[in-house]
Amino acid sequence: MPAYIIYRAAVTDWAKYREYMKHTPRIIAEYGGRFVVRGGESVVLEGPPSEERVVVLEFPSLEKAKLFYDSPDYTKARALRAGAGEARMIAVEAYPDEDWQKVLAASQLESF
Repeated sequence: MPAYIIYRAAVTDWAKYREYMKHTPRIIAEYGGRFVVRGGESVVLEGPPSEERVVVLEFPSLEKAKLFYDSPDYTKARALRAGAGEARMIAVEAYPDEDWQKVLAASQLESF
């Protein structure tokens, strides 16, 4: 089942952060991952305003996402961004399509 890494960063040193960015695509690809979102325009729909950079990565599985994060190469890349800001990163499994189809069908039966 696919899994996603959701990463949010308040970047304060773009020179350091850009150096980190040069290395991540190759490392992500080594673990079967890809960028789904990479810092594009965002709009806060709920909650306090945020200037954080948002990145979403897709991997074939949660295990692959964890292997990527713990890999020696990504550990080195993370060291490059040390001091470049504050980051938060989580990994989460995708919602199975069959479960989605069930809850979607059930929700259409109910009305407000």
